[in-house]
Amino acid sequence: MLSIKTLENIRLNAQVSLKPDYLIHPTVSGNKYRKLKYNLQKAQSENYKGILTFGGAFSNHIAATAAAGKALGIPTVGVIRGEELASKIEFNSTLKYAKFCGMHLQFVSRSDYKQKTDPMYLETLLENYDNFYTIPEGGTNALAIQGCQEILTEEDKNFDVICCAVGTGGTIAGLINSSLPTQKIIGFPALKGGFLNEDICKFASQSNWELCEAYHFGGYAKVDSKLITFMNHFKTTYKIPLDPVYTAKMMYGIFDAIQTGKIPKDAKVLAIHTGGLQGIEGMNLRLKQKQLEVIL
Repeated sequence: MLSIKTLENIRLNAQVSLKPDYLIHPTVSGNKYRKLKYNLQKAQSENYKGILTFGGAFSNHIAATAAAGKALGIPTVGVIRGEELASKIEFNSTLKYAKFCGMHLQFVSRSDYKQKTDPMYLETLLENYDNFYTIPEGGTNALAIQGCQEILTEEDKNFDVICCAVGTGGTIAGLINSSLPTQKIIGFPALKGGFLNEDICKFASQSNWELCEAYHFGGYAKVDSKLITFMNHFKTTYKIPLDPVYTAKMMYGIFDAIQTGKIPKDAKVLAIHTGGLQGIEGMNLRLKQKQLEVIL
């Protein structure tokens, strides 16, 4: 398996600390490393020929899977949402990087992509990729939860509140399962809609958690000038970059929740930095096109 760094938590202020999990590996960072760890071990131990997975145009999971495949010498296939993207690879930093790592990109229509969990559709896909191991969109499955349960360490038992960004719900489920019952786990979804509760409940073994849905900034991959200004101020102040889809929204939410009293002002808070920094380049292209402030 890929080597991993052991990192200490970073104190931001008297109340909030940050776990820089995004630094555990140079190319397969943060929660994507955690989610892939046991899936890749299974694929290798059971002699699968390669990995097939799913993602959108700026998917952290696609980039991480491609990088892991390159490092381990495992062929990878990414089923990408949106046929029109096939002619735009060179203008998309995530897809360009995945291709550089050797991932074969198969572009499908949005209607076909919606069938990504349908057994018959998967069977049809795998006809072209004999004996490939399938990992779902975002990497979340039982083995991913097992990996995410390793994020928290013994020293993290001293915190009252543990916060993370939420995409598919795998990371927060792992944190819930490995936390103390007395700790509060708060997730900050990057998407609109309350469907995540049910997904998280499939894997979570405790009830000491909640989702704070007020900081999605319009939905997945949506940002505004307020969030970008916050990100740049955060990096200038703490020398830590945030990504616009997940961790920036989480940190904005944490500071605002403390200010408004949603998180008690005497609570010791740990924020999990799960990575996603590869998405900054693509977001900056969009911001430049709109003549808006870019991410530092």
